[in-house]
Parts: sequence; C-alpha cells; structure tokens
Amino acid sequence: MNLYWAAIGAILGVPIGSALRSVIFRLSVPSGAPDRTVCPHCGGAVPRRPAFRCGGCRDRLAAPALPELVTAGVLALLFGRFGGEPILLAFGFLGVLGVALSAIDIAVHRLPDRLTLPSYPLLIGLLAVAAVAGHHEGALARALLGGLALVAGYLLLAVLRPGQLGGGDVKLAGLAGLALGWLGWPTLILGACLGFVLCAVVSLALLSARRISLHSAICFGPFLLGGAMLAMLA
Repeated sequence: MNLYWAAIGAILGVPIGSALRSVIFRLSVPSGAPDRTVCPHCGGAVPRRPAFRCGGCRDRLAAPALPELVTAGVLALLFGRFGGEPILLAFGFLGVLGVALSAIDIAVHRLPDRLTLPSYPLLIGLLAVAAVAGHHEGALARALLGGLALVAGYLLLAVLRPGQLGGGDVKLAGLAGLALGWLGWPTLILGACLGFVLCAVVSLALLSARRISLHSAICFGPFLLGGAMLAMLA
C-alpha cells in the first residue's frame, strides 16, 4: 500500500463524493418512476448541477459526510494499491461509480441503466488507454472476455433463480468482470465468489438480529461491488 497515493485518493474522494450527492438523490427512486427533482422537506427544486444541499431549505441531500467518507475510503484504497499505474483511472472510475450505485441500490433496490449502460464504453475506453500506455494488450483482451463471462454467469443464475438477481445485477456484473478480468482469471473467480460470500455473511447476521426475515429482499449490488473490490485489492 503506497501511503502517498492513498492520501491523494482520499483527498480527491471528498469533492467527488460531494458531487455524487445530487446524482444519488435524483436516481434513488423506484424503477419506472421519474427522477426526484424536488426536496422532500421544502418542495423546492433541486439544482441539476452537483449540489451538497437543497437550494431552498439548505437541507443536506444525503446523510452528513457519508458519500464523501465512503468515496474517500474507496479511492484511498484503490490509489494506494494501483497508484502510478496506467490502470488507475479505470479502476478509480469504477470505484466512484460503485459508490453511487451502492447507495441507490441500498435505498431503492435498483441499479439504474442510466449509470450502468453508459459506463461500459467509458470503462472499456479507459482500459484501452491503460493497455496502450502500459503495453498490456493481453490484459485488455482478458478484461473483455472477463466481462462477457461474468455477464453470462449472472444471467444464467438470474434465469435459474428468478427473483434472486435482477437485470441491474447482471449489467453491473459485466462492469466488475471487466476490471477483474484485467487482473487475471483467478482474480475474476475470487471476486465473483466473494460477492456471494459477503451477501451470505451479512444476511445471516441480519437474520440473527431479526432485522430481516427469510422472505426479505436484499440488494445484491453492494455485495457484488464489495467482493470485486476485495479481489482487486488482494
């Protein structure tokens, strides 16, 4: 872990996390519902530009400091692990995207296509730049195959076990597969498995605490991303 690069990631994560607030606020709505455009407290319009507070009542658009702290932590870990490498931009982008998607999935059990689908060309483009800069053409090809493999695997699970995984999870799996595939097939397999392990551990803990029942729906996106993150750092 490079502490210098980790510090840079943590510093950058604070303003980036603040910018994510309005995105998370707008997209934290049920599937098919329009974006949130007004403050739930005062009814005032929320600006389309990145905003920290409501322009009317000045109420925060998310929990105090939470997006900033989480984004800073994620980028600190990624920068500390991959700082100075051409792949850093691609992994950093996925980390920031993962913070926004996890927050939305936890809030409304939804992974919006407006975030996942445009991220494919962006992430592939950043991986291509890293491949050219670092002469890692083989890693780029493996990343593309890894993305396809994880999409296919999650799609098969979604078909075999309807209701357990959603379409958003399948699309997110492809993005995670691109990053994990770049690092190698063992990393891809480890990341895919860790997502289910994390989900099982947290579910058992919540069941033991009687916070959920056997019939409760649990968002899987944060566990998928968490498993991928752990595998990438390992």
